[in-house]
Amino acid sequence: MAAPLVHAQLAWMAHPQELADALSKVSTSLWALQWHSMRRLMGLPSPDPLKPNADDSRFADPVWADSPTWDLVKEWYLVLTHHMQDMLYDTPGLSQKERRRAAFWWRNGLNAVSPSNFLWTNPVAMKMAIETRGESLVRGFRNFLDDVAAGNIRMTDPEDFKVGENLATTPGKVVFRNQLLEVLHYTPTAPKVHQTPIVIVTPWINKFYILDLNPKKSMIRYLLEQGFDVFITSWKNPGAEMRDVRFDDYLTDGIQRLIDTARGLSGAAKVHAVGYCIGGTALTSYMAWANRHFTQEEMPVAHWSLFTTLVDFHKPGDIEVFVDEGSIRFLTQNMERKGYLDGAEMASSFRLLRSNSLIWHYVVHGWLYGETPPPFDVLYWNMDTTRMPYAMHAWYLRELYLKNKLIVKDALTIAGEPIDLGAISQPVYAVSAEDDHIAPWRQTFKAMNYVAGPKRFVVSSSGHILGIVNPPVNPPKRSFWVGQARRSDSADDWRSGLQEQMGSWWEDWMAWLKPQSGDLVDAPPVASDAYPALADAPGTYVLER
Repeated sequence: MAAPLVHAQLAWMAHPQELADALSKVSTSLWALQWHSMRRLMGLPSPDPLKPNADDSRFADPVWADSPTWDLVKEWYLVLTHHMQDMLYDTPGLSQKERRRAAFWWRNGLNAVSPSNFLWTNPVAMKMAIETRGESLVRGFRNFLDDVAAGNIRMTDPEDFKVGENLATTPGKVVFRNQLLEVLHYTPTAPKVHQTPIVIVTPWINKFYILDLNPKKSMIRYLLEQGFDVFITSWKNPGAEMRDVRFDDYLTDGIQRLIDTARGLSGAAKVHAVGYCIGGTALTSYMAWANRHFTQEEMPVAHWSLFTTLVDFHKPGDIEVFVDEGSIRFLTQNMERKGYLDGAEMASSFRLLRSNSLIWHYVVHGWLYGETPPPFDVLYWNMDTTRMPYAMHAWYLRELYLKNKLIVKDALTIAGEPIDLGAISQPVYAVSAEDDHIAPWRQTFKAMNYVAGPKRFVVSSSGHILGIVNPPVNPPKRSFWVGQARRSDSADDWRSGLQEQMGSWWEDWMAWLKPQSGDLVDAPPVASDAYPALADAPGTYVLER
């Protein structure tokens, strides 16, 4: 945290000419701000010299513009913070990565001291306290104590949700369990299903039910209604006893067991495999491994889909600020002591990437305004964190994020096979999200430059979660761009020839997948003698804390 800020200060001190030019720009802005301040204090109209960004809701209340006093508080804060940020991004003598790291940590500090975050500098909070005769402050203090007890700034009330009751309610059975995962097989809703079952490799960061939040949002339920036989991973939440579990194990004891179970229960020779986020990275690795491990006739995956998946980690999005030798060494040493990376630590890192909307928004509304967090299933899922095994995560951070070896032919050997993405010849349907800050769509597109099979790529509106959890609705809420991708395409060249389409990409996915998924056959039983029902969906691993 400290190193990039110190490096930025030393860089500016070593470049006095550039520093003088930057301070000259600051001086010009301050003169304009002084003139604006004088006119507002005299009661004269004056347009704000700097307006908040469109996604900055901290100063949305009219009082921040209508009152000269609060307008000036807001404007001085915005002008000074924007100049500090601009100077960090323009720091001479530093790499772009180092500039972004310095700006990230400084931005979080500036966000923390925003006038909207404190009672005596937030006119909305003071007005609410007066109007409620202090009741808003009493409620806010209770919320503060509840957050302290929870060890977290809550984004929603955990008491509003219970997995298996109002989340993850699609009927099914656990039909396989080992030390790493449970395989859930969902009860078909139609007498006939497509011959090729769908297996879904979910991320082991957080839990699988993001794809089965409620009946209206559930991708699982949608696939069942479309006539598919669906299996999904529910990963065990690891403790210290799983410290030595490797990435190889997630492929051989995880993905391979999922596929074997689906083939065994359905009787199908091949499956359609889906991977989401880190589950997609694992699935990509598995596809390269399987194309080396099996003959083409024995290959158990006919075609596959990727959701918001990175395989080239050169520019992995905002999370890049945590990816350097020192940070990974610190994390690895911490994991080695405990045997795992705690899910709360990872959740905190992701929240820092959007601290205004994911931290300070809830501080202001919960502690200063005394509002109860509204029930929101996606935020509950986001708070339902999981741990990462030491051996797997240390390898993943170093070999993929730091060294970016997955895209280099035969640079990695996983489960005894050298990994070459160019060996993947099966058709792929890949989906990314336009506003995704965890897996930026231009970076996820690079997977299309490495795999060899036919490729259809989609960019959905919205972000990492809502770009995927995107059921068809009328009228449509979102839009998407879709088209065939070639290995030689760049992301922007691919998109330049496409028209935006309103609606959900789910329907386009079905139009692509159904013709490749075989005839309709009798739906298989949800369990069998070879794969008996071990528990009702959503299973037991998903309930582990």
